[in-house]
Amino acid sequence: MTGKTHIVGGIASSLAYAHFMGHDPIIMLGAGIIGALLPDICHSGSKIGRKLPLLSKLINMLFGHRTFTHSLLFIVIVAALLTSYVPSEAVRDGVLVGMASHYLLDMATKNGIKLLFPLNLTVRFPLTTTTGSSVESLFFSLLSIASFYYGYIALITYF
Repeated sequence: MTGKTHIVGGIASSLAYAHFMGHDPIIMLGAGIIGALLPDICHSGSKIGRKLPLLSKLINMLFGHRTFTHSLLFIVIVAALLTSYVPSEAVRDGVLVGMASHYLLDMATKNGIKLLFPLNLTVRFPLTTTTGSSVESLFFSLLSIASFYYGYIALITYF
């Protein structure tokens, strides 16, 4: 999936989570976007990879793309670090929900992800699409609608 689809996926999922869990939607929104972009640190052409090129290249050299940073191991490490160093539950949950949305969206592509890294097992959904396809555009549209819906709900209930 492209960066814009990951961003809107992070927005939709974090706002929905904020709604159901009673977290501050603004904090969840920002953290969800960060979490949605974080797994692609392993790709130097990604939005986050272009912001942190040396780190991105190092991670890619060590692990490759869609392996360690797209795994349960990585999300557990990030969760432990956030729990230890970030006092805000909304920030922690937002980042993790954004990461989970990223994983799910990439599992919908033909390449899938190495969810169980270091095991060399590719995980993907039975029906997949290619990055940049019209099916991805449909995902983007549906996630945009969900983002507007949960954003509207946040406005009328939280504020």
